[in-house]
Amino acid sequence: MTSLENTQIDINTKRIDQICAAAPVIPVLTFDNAEQAIGIASALVNGGLSVLEITLRSEYGLTAIKQLKQALPQAIIGAGTVLNPSQYQACIDAGADFIVSPGSTAELLQFGSQSTVPLLPGVASVSEAMQAMQLGYRRFKLFPAAVVGGVDTLKAFAGPLSELKFCPTGGIKPNNAADYLALNNVMCVGGTWLTPKSLTDAKDWHAVHQLALRAAAM
Repeated sequence: MTSLENTQIDINTKRIDQICAAAPVIPVLTFDNAEQAIGIASALVNGGLSVLEITLRSEYGLTAIKQLKQALPQAIIGAGTVLNPSQYQACIDAGADFIVSPGSTAELLQFGSQSTVPLLPGVASVSEAMQAMQLGYRRFKLFPAAVVGGVDTLKAFAGPLSELKFCPTGGIKPNNAADYLALNNVMCVGGTWLTPKSLTDAKDWHAVHQLALRAAAM
């Protein structure tokens, strides 16, 4: 790693810390159309959740990032489910403020270490985290959190990997989010519970707003 790369990843770590400090919960969102994107995102941001992760799980993902960057300039818009450098670059071009991946490859980690748009790479094990640490990464998404042991896994990580911090995602719900947030090595949590299908199908943005208010108060 060159000194320039080292400087960039240190800057990226500080930026990830700022992003994750903005709210205790990052909603993980998949949109299919403009009405849905604006309605849900506005309800969440106005409810106190200013950081949103828009996944690339639908074809509308990149368009939603562009749209929300213009419609909600006060929001921090991340791109999720990014799997490779070409998707990473497309998300940067769309205006994403940060990038999230479900896992990590050497190619993706290398690209992220040199980018001015920070990457929060996904890991599920100590070995994966150690490999990313070689490039200077110190902040990670634990995914799928509940499947790989949840709170107990994060407690175990804290011993040998005491300098690392995580945003656990996957299986996080209102009844267990506080258990994760109580850990010293957890910055925030990612969740999909804020946009249940029953509410989004009914376009009940007020109810989504109420869920956001409760999550922001954690």
